[in-house]
Amino acid sequence: MKILFFGRGLISTQYAWAFEQAGHTVEFYVRKGRKETFGNSIELEMWDARKGKKLIKESWNVNLHEEILPNYDLIIVSVNTEQLPEAAQFLSTAAGNTPVLIFNNIWQDLKSSIAPLSMNHVVFGFPGAGGGIADNRLRGGFLKMIFLEKPRAGTEHINQLVKECFESAHFKISWVKDMQNWLWNHFAMNAAMETEVIKRGSFSALMNHRGSFANVGLNMREMIPVLKARGARLDAISLLLTKIPPALLGTLFNKVIFAKGSLPRLFMEYNNSKAGFAVLEVVREAKKAGIPLPRLTMAFENTEYAKEI
Repeated sequence: MKILFFGRGLISTQYAWAFEQAGHTVEFYVRKGRKETFGNSIELEMWDARKGKKLIKESWNVNLHEEILPNYDLIIVSVNTEQLPEAAQFLSTAAGNTPVLIFNNIWQDLKSSIAPLSMNHVVFGFPGAGGGIADNRLRGGFLKMIFLEKPRAGTEHINQLVKECFESAHFKISWVKDMQNWLWNHFAMNAAMETEVIKRGSFSALMNHRGSFANVGLNMREMIPVLKARGARLDAISLLLTKIPPALLGTLFNKVIFAKGSLPRLFMEYNNSKAGFAVLEVVREAKKAGIPLPRLTMAFENTEYAKEI
């Protein structure tokens, strides 16, 4: 299969490497000027958890293009959430009839988030990976599981294509019946976590503060009215975050979910991305609905985001 990844970001690079190892041809689309900036290789230091726990360290040659040719079997889009509308606009003409997997975190309504792309050409999924890229060096990794929406009427052939692609690379698929609701809950969970990252200054700094982990549940509780206002149902993880006592939740995060040496903790420690956009999106939504979010809003004090809310 010939697969084009939209952008040479963290998620795209890791899964592209895995697909190439499985025998697929992988290429990247990058914006004009980025091909020279990125160069033809990237240094990898990532954990592969599909079979056990294996550290991959290599200089990987990549094939970059600054235009999209009409000869791909699948296009995979995994970009920063704020970049998705622009990517969708571009692909609405550049992708032609090529199937597209949107492998992304999304807060907006799914149909409007990818307009003017047709929903008939798109399926939605979510990766099980993390980390960061700095100075052309990727540090991170991926788990065995990825999330994929169950087929909608008319997308069965795309779902099958994506399924075969990931399974050929030894990934396991967790099928999501209501991807819109799943993403709303996941986005809110990210906002709850990012609120604490903003306070601590980085994802890696958050890992050493049990009190901040306890606050994640309180932040999530504050967002329940916002989720309900847009018609979301709390999923199992959201319910746990809002029902477990904060002190116990802090211990659970610190000792179990992000235990020292665990891959989720390493992925967070390697994450050098800028936190705040997820929080800003939820706060804006709450403001429109007249719902107060004092915990989330307070995190923006003395930051560049303060003037945007």
